[in-house]
Amino acid sequence: MIRLLLADDEHLIRGAVAALLALEPDIDVVAEVADGPSALKAAKELRPDVAMLDLEMPDMDGIELAEALRDELPTTRIAIVTRHARPGVLHRALNAGVLAFVPKTAQAQSLADVVRKVNAGQRCIDPDLATQALLAGPCPLTPRELDVLRESREGATVQVIAQRLHLTQGTVRNYLSTAMTKLDADTRYEAAQRAWELGWL
Repeated sequence: MIRLLLADDEHLIRGAVAALLALEPDIDVVAEVADGPSALKAAKELRPDVAMLDLEMPDMDGIELAEALRDELPTTRIAIVTRHARPGVLHRALNAGVLAFVPKTAQAQSLADVVRKVNAGQRCIDPDLATQALLAGPCPLTPRELDVLRESREGATVQVIAQRLHLTQGTVRNYLSTAMTKLDADTRYEAAQRAWELGWL
């Protein structure tokens, strides 16, 4: 039996997927959770073979959770499902050790096949998402520019960003200005949103 953990903040979708996958003779849904921290706690306790994670969840998104699982439970293999596919996210997911990246529109049987392939250590990337990622090109922002935009998107002030990242306020403003120029954005919030939509945050 493949022991599966499901993490999705949409209760109806999570319940429906769990019910359908539970009908498969070789899949045992050992946990259903609604957010990243709960998923990490459940995974540590239950040590599932496969974790199927929603990309967008409260407190910790699917990729942040995948990174934590990779570090703490390297034998748990990871699949990410998403409603809103953003090309840049695929690069982040692969870097986090994710083996499958599929849309939520996939049929239940397809998701069951994904679980089996991931459990066997095989990659399973939706071809449309892969094509979009190849066409998107590399991110022009530096790691530090991404850091300040990530904090900006969460509503942090320049002063707070400087404290969190151990930078001067002038340095933070310089990073924000450069990022805004690269993204052709009028405000740091617009730049942060654009970077998020492209999957770079």
